Amino acid sequence: MSAQEYFDQGELVAVLTTQPLDRTLDYKAPEGGCFLGAFVEVPLGPRKVLGVVWGPGQGGFDLSKARSVIRVLEVAPMREEMRVFLGKVADYTLTPMPAMLRLATRAPGLGDPPSMRKIYRLGEAQPDRMTDARTRVLEVLRDYGGLAFTLKELAEQAGVTSSVIKGLVKQGAVREEDSPRDLPYPHLDPNLPGKELTDDQAAAVARLQAGQRTGDYGTTLLKGVTGSGKTEVYLEAVAEALRMGRQALVLLPEIALTAEFLTRVEARFGARPAEWHSGATMTERRRVWRMVGQGDAQLVVGARSALFLPFRDLGLVVVDEEHDTSYKQEDGVHYSARDMAVLRSAICGARVILASATPSLESWANAEAGKYERVDLTSRFGAAVLPEMKPIDMRAEQMQPGTWISPSLRQAVRQRIERSEQSLLFINRRGYAPVTLCRACGEQIACDHCDARMVEHRFLKRLMCHQCGETKPMPEACPSCGVEGKLAPVGPGIERLAEEAEATFPEAKIAMLSSDLFGSARALKAKIEEIAEGDADIIIGTQLVAKGHNFPKLTLVGVIDADLSLHGADLRAAERTFQLMRQVAGRAGRADKPGQALLQTFQPEHPVIRAILSGDEEGFWKAEAAGRQAAGVPPYGRMAGIVLSGPEVGPVFDLGNAMARNDAPLREVGAQVFGPAPAPIARIRGRHRVRLLVKAPKGAPIQDAIARWIAPLRLKGDLRLTVDIDPQNFY
Repeated sequence: MSAQEYFDQGELVAVLTTQPLDRTLDYKAPEGGCFLGAFVEVPLGPRKVLGVVWGPGQGGFDLSKARSVIRVLEVAPMREEMRVFLGKVADYTLTPMPAMLRLATRAPGLGDPPSMRKIYRLGEAQPDRMTDARTRVLEVLRDYGGLAFTLKELAEQAGVTSSVIKGLVKQGAVREEDSPRDLPYPHLDPNLPGKELTDDQAAAVARLQAGQRTGDYGTTLLKGVTGSGKTEVYLEAVAEALRMGRQALVLLPEIALTAEFLTRVEARFGARPAEWHSGATMTERRRVWRMVGQGDAQLVVGARSALFLPFRDLGLVVVDEEHDTSYKQEDGVHYSARDMAVLRSAICGARVILASATPSLESWANAEAGKYERVDLTSRFGAAVLPEMKPIDMRAEQMQPGTWISPSLRQAVRQRIERSEQSLLFINRRGYAPVTLCRACGEQIACDHCDARMVEHRFLKRLMCHQCGETKPMPEACPSCGVEGKLAPVGPGIERLAEEAEATFPEAKIAMLSSDLFGSARALKAKIEEIAEGDADIIIGTQLVAKGHNFPKLTLVGVIDADLSLHGADLRAAERTFQLMRQVAGRAGRADKPGQALLQTFQPEHPVIRAILSGDEEGFWKAEAAGRQAAGVPPYGRMAGIVLSGPEVGPVFDLGNAMARNDAPLREVGAQVFGPAPAPIARIRGRHRVRLLVKAPKGAPIQDAIARWIAPLRLKGDLRLTVDIDPQNFY
């Protein structure tokens, strides 16, 4: 380590803290000195806060007033490549650096010294008597599949007092163990035999492993039809990274996918990798963070924020289902994990694999332009073949009022039940009904805090706002006119569809899959495993089911409303409909029985529906790309969304109008401003929202122009301004 990276005791160092300040702060290096990148605890007013030594101090003040770093934490220092990465993400997304540091330190107890601690696991014995509290403790331990908890974590998760757990320890139903804090993860063996590969897969593996061996940055789009074995292919690239002594990261779009995936990783490498997502315990999150920094975690499987873990030698990042919209963070730091994975890998000389059956147009265009390599898997693994896809023209179906399953689809489901096969009915709407209407006065029940209709959730007997989460009991009388018995659901949600399915197929066992029907991620995982083992005849699901699940007995997919997302102002509406329909259809016929996908549509001649049914994916991408290119919109142009909000609509619009008038910095780079206009959802949580949209040519330095545009603004009162570079949603 070079001399300038070390600061002697008493030298001034610049410390970036996690506090919302617009600069680094100067402190004296502590006794024993400190390295550049060291994680430190520093005094800020009366508090102690976390920070990182970011460079030499600036000085220029009375040094006798400089306070000292309290202590250096016993964790690996932040590497230069990580500091560069955080700085570049901050510049790209126009995010203050303290917010970036918070994103990179999202693990509790980083300052705790290594020591022994008590941990709790599931024991062997049965308690002499069961109570509700004891049952909850044992269920939590079973749900988490053998993971360890501290006493506090287990008590909070189960909603019990610590004495309940101690009582179970005495009876042997729970084991109490002494454990060193933050043990290294078990060694993964890349040389264990993998699954036998098809010729198609073997050729893809050879290309990915050759790229990995170069040790240089490069991005590959791994495009494979659903069921083609993309996972087995990229796990062999992971194996190559591990053989080279480098770390790997696999990002998944949905926590519910991790259970099956972790089982496959364990089968391939002989041990489980590190997990990083909201379903992991706080103890486990701290362990992952520390071990990644020390190089004692070879592979991390995680959600998008795993990209900000302090890898010591990151050699490969896999973004599975790379088209998925959940890779875009929509609050706090607005970033796309897919794009930032490419940025981080370019900085540290890692490879990137973007895997999808239906790539984002951005990735497809980058592959077309030669920026990314492209590897295709064109056939399904083993005996499985791609499902037959057919439209059901709803204009020709004889539908009863208040029903949504067409006679043609009903007949197809009955055939599957008779053959002991599974059917999936897909509708991308949570709850019972999207609108509750009063038939006396015409009022639609809306959220008190948002410009959004409340969605009936009949199982909960409540109305819920899907924007702010506000709930209220289902009223007996109309809140507007007071008439009783006239409130009626309008349109179907997943719960109403399940009700219809139960009435139509009384002999069938029906399971629902929707993110809001499960209290925990573990419970959702368990349900998915039950369904995969055949514990349902009919699955009713939202878009959650489109995300990579494998149900071997599923041979029929029925899409209730294929037209649902075709319309609206979103420039990605056609792309997202295409992706979702193809992904959902791909759930059918993944084993040895052929599958069929039936799409209920009122527009079978629509170009997107035709492209879905014909399977002409390249034709669809080319047509979509040509349209976007002609309009100068992403990926052939730049966009940024500005959302202004406040408790009163007048000041928000005044600010928007002032910004639109003073747009000289944007015009200098060829950018245009559209708006201000009410956001599509004009009020959320009581705050009025106004949007401006910035559109610029592809190469325009849009971030610098926006930074200069908003720099003079002084937001008064409770006004807020949010910038979203490359917005994915326009609400």
